[in-house]
Amino acid sequence: MPPLLIIKDLSVSVAGKDVVRGVSLTMKEGEVHAIMGPNGSGKSSLVNALMGHPLYAVTGGSVKFCGKDLLKLSPDERALAGLFLAFQYPKEIAGVPLRSFLLAAHRTRPEKGKRLSPLQFDKVLTAAMKELHMDATFADRSLNQGFSGGEKKKAEVLQMKILKPLLALLDETDSGLDVDALKIVAAGVNELRSMNKELGKKKHNSKFTIHNSSFSALIVTHYARILEHITPDHVHVMVGGKIVESGGAEFARRLEREGYRKYGEEKEKIRFA
Repeated sequence: MPPLLIIKDLSVSVAGKDVVRGVSLTMKEGEVHAIMGPNGSGKSSLVNALMGHPLYAVTGGSVKFCGKDLLKLSPDERALAGLFLAFQYPKEIAGVPLRSFLLAAHRTRPEKGKRLSPLQFDKVLTAAMKELHMDATFADRSLNQGFSGGEKKKAEVLQMKILKPLLALLDETDSGLDVDALKIVAAGVNELRSMNKELGKKKHNSKFTIHNSSFSALIVTHYARILEHITPDHVHVMVGGKIVESGGAEFARRLEREGYRKYGEEKEKIRFA
């Protein structure tokens, strides 16, 4: 199988300032990678550029996603190809109920299986909200409007559970979450990740499944506490717009002890909650 994502020497600028400087990264299908680093190191800029945010100008390098040139695709085409961005600060959209938003998003996606009827979709939505401990009435409220910080992050994970993207870019999803909310959000990501094993064993039941492809994630975080609940396959440290070191899951523990000082960043040590 070819890699899911290949980033080669990617450089990105914002308002003329270089924020990502020659980043290279390869992800296989089904993998979870974590990018850690101090504030202002370019982590969020990287994922925003991958999603096609207009303020982030790619000034060099290339990105292949599922064998396609990602940089030639518009943001909506990237989403249709299976890319998903969970925002650090999810936006509020007045007048658009969460249920309607998700149903419309579902209907725009290319389907490999049977398209769900509105009744089947409601069953999937209700079950997913229950798993995330979300009040069912939130489905009929405007997207993120009046939601707490934790509820907004749960709504982002709900979108992933419904749409099942090929690659989720999680931009500091753990930011502002208490311990209980963090565990619920992590459990939702882990459930999507568990699909990979089910698909490998050919036990996947597509009766009420919206997308039956494998799930991968690129987690951006400053602190390592979310990695207590989601075990990554690879951990990368990003400093000054560059990936300066990589390792396995145990690497996050080493960073907990050492912090980022060895990379020239006098930041506080990262810590687990």
